[in-house]
Amino acid sequence: MTNNNIEEKIEQEREEARAICDASGANSKECAVAWDSVEELQAESAHQKEKKSPSSLENYCDDNPEAVECRVYDN
Repeated sequence: MTNNNIEEKIEQEREEARAICDASGANSKECAVAWDSVEELQAESAHQKEKKSPSSLENYCDDNPEAVECRVYDN
């Protein structure tokens, strides 16, 4: 699921959570479960944003680990 799809799903879940809470009350179990779903999607969105693609140097070093630029020294 891409980040755009997650954002759309979050908005859908928010609308649904609001409707459920309006119908069953803000302190109902159904309301809490609906908002839990929103929070889970928001957490997934945050995790996907944290993931970054490797840099060109990282890609180069993956392909050429013996290259001088890719050496790692332990001190």
